[in-house]
Amino acid sequence: MQITIGDHEIEFGPKSLRLSADSAESPPYEHLELRPVTPYIGAEISGVDLADPTPDQIDELKRALLERKVLFFRDQQHVTARQHRDFAAHWGDLEVHPMLAQGEIPEVVRFDRGHDNPGNENIWHVDVSWQQRPPLGSVLRAIDVPDAGGDTLWSDMGNAYDALPDHIKARIDGLTATHDFTPSFGLAMTPEKLAEMQKTYPPQHHPVVRTHPETGRKLLFVNSLFTTHIDGIDPVEGKELLRRLIDQVKMPDFQVRLRWAPGTVAFWDNRATQHYACSDYFPNRRVMERVAIVGDVPA
Repeated sequence: MQITIGDHEIEFGPKSLRLSADSAESPPYEHLELRPVTPYIGAEISGVDLADPTPDQIDELKRALLERKVLFFRDQQHVTARQHRDFAAHWGDLEVHPMLAQGEIPEVVRFDRGHDNPGNENIWHVDVSWQQRPPLGSVLRAIDVPDAGGDTLWSDMGNAYDALPDHIKARIDGLTATHDFTPSFGLAMTPEKLAEMQKTYPPQHHPVVRTHPETGRKLLFVNSLFTTHIDGIDPVEGKELLRRLIDQVKMPDFQVRLRWAPGTVAFWDNRATQHYACSDYFPNRRVMERVAIVGDVPA
């Protein structure tokens, strides 16, 4: 809702949000403890050892991920990089990222940020949306974190879509947008390397609104980092429309925030969320490792 105050307009946040029917009618969890962090997104999970989860726990975690979109696990300091990888593999094949530094094993990406390498993930984004099959989800493990700062936020793209005005929903229905790594990862490449990677990873055209392949929920699927433009419409209109959709992601009503500690693990549904890593801890060090699960072609 917009109102005019003085000579400017302000916009209030959404007046109501729709709780997922799956979550609202969910049976109780029998093999783990789940505590919601907000009514719509995020849950603290306890009673699970990620180094050796039981089959029943994996089944319930698969349901919890769909219902809560982001799962948080504490006190997992003992989990090794290999166990981290093996846990994520319960959800499918794993990505080997072609442009980020690996840890001990190829599927593990290592983010080592500090004085000489400041964090640059402080932008709302979907992991690797420039791939034909962006990740299903990502599992991020804290190795070393600052005493304060370095939080990560996630935003619920189902509620972000639901809260759009009806006329915008009608306008974006059926549209696609271009996703490209060039404006981000490409900045650090030589012209020769950039040309090689562009040939291997050409821009992808994904729906502006995708449908979750498991829940059927409609989800906003454009992001600040990798979406360059909306396809097939007037560029001026497209730029303004994309800005409006990107702004929608930033509403706190859709978000959950995590304060990290060593051994904390976050597992998010990359299809249903966007995330933002605060870079407020410079010059302190923050070391994380991530495993991503190969997803489907957005539709």
